[in-house]
Amino acid sequence: MSIMMALEESRNHSISRLCPIIAEPVLSQPATIGESVSKANARCDIEKGLSILLAEDNLVNQIVAKKMLEKLGYRADVAANGIEVLQALERRHYDVVLMDVQMPEMDGLEATSAIRKKWPDWRQPVIIAMTASALKGDREMCLAAGMDGYISKPAKIEELKTAL
Repeated sequence: MSIMMALEESRNHSISRLCPIIAEPVLSQPATIGESVSKANARCDIEKGLSILLAEDNLVNQIVAKKMLEKLGYRADVAANGIEVLQALERRHYDVVLMDVQMPEMDGLEATSAIRKKWPDWRQPVIIAMTASALKGDREMCLAAGMDGYISKPAKIEELKTAL
């Protein structure tokens, strides 16, 4: 094994041990009655075939978002950039894309524009922006690009639940 591969493996192992520690405060909150009902409804949606694609380039954010979705009763596939989003949509239909706005190679705004141009209305996913950029006008910019909703990071589980 090369030194670079060993360093990458060590980094990934360290991140995978760190992520549950970071996610714990978000995920350890006791469920309320309403949340339990929401989880039951989410499970019903999964059984009906609700499919989610999480577009996020940051590994820690991927893990935290997936854990939040699991807490709500959902699961998601992951794409690390806009190009991977388009490739994933070529392979299968997704009902919802949780789209990071700032990603390498192709950002979320470009990917959304490409999705809106390429696929017919009946195959369009709901696209929800998830971004750390919370400046005035960012929400409007995302909606103008064709996104259907907007969640600022760090995302709160209630916002995610409402958006879904």
